[in-house]
Amino acid sequence: MTIVDGQHAEPVDSGTSTGRLDLVSVDPARVVLLDDHGNPTGTAEKVSVHGADTPLHLGFSCHVLLDDGRVLVTRRALSKLTFPGVWTNAFCGHPAPDESVPDAVSRHARDELGIRLADLELVLPDFRYRAVDAGGVVEYEICPVYVARAVGEPVLNPAEVAEVAAVRPAELGAALRSTPWAFSAWLVEQANLMPLYA
Repeated sequence: MTIVDGQHAEPVDSGTSTGRLDLVSVDPARVVLLDDHGNPTGTAEKVSVHGADTPLHLGFSCHVLLDDGRVLVTRRALSKLTFPGVWTNAFCGHPAPDESVPDAVSRHARDELGIRLADLELVLPDFRYRAVDAGGVVEYEICPVYVARAVGEPVLNPAEVAEVAAVRPAELGAALRSTPWAFSAWLVEQANLMPLYA
């Protein structure tokens, strides 16, 4: 597998030629709201949930390894509602109502990076964070964290990802410790809890 560091996103055809599948059985425009104990309390439109007073909701985060041991990092698209243009782990997102978290992880891998995943492993089942971006938008999630291996070459969806790079986990860990302000708050917090980045 060859990954060119700093690859820029180009428009992606949503047809099967890219390996991306359109799923009609879930509503990705809605998120699952949670109480303080992680129990579902309802759903809400994703765009209406994220603001200065974001309620607790269900998310997930995925760290993706390549066959050579490097890990993917992505720069979020500048058009994203939360944390636009910020470097972070491979991808993150929100399960739709009635969608399992592993299914949501697989869906986002296809939709954002055009890849399939192998060896999906839940590594931080109880991760929870609250972060505020430069525009004042809050992300507040119970966010199970996964690690997986990439199958296929990334084909970036420019609505989600501006750039991708592949780096050695130890090098990323060092960068996160020395310049945490250059990365998403959730990546910094997760990496502190993951031996992968030691």
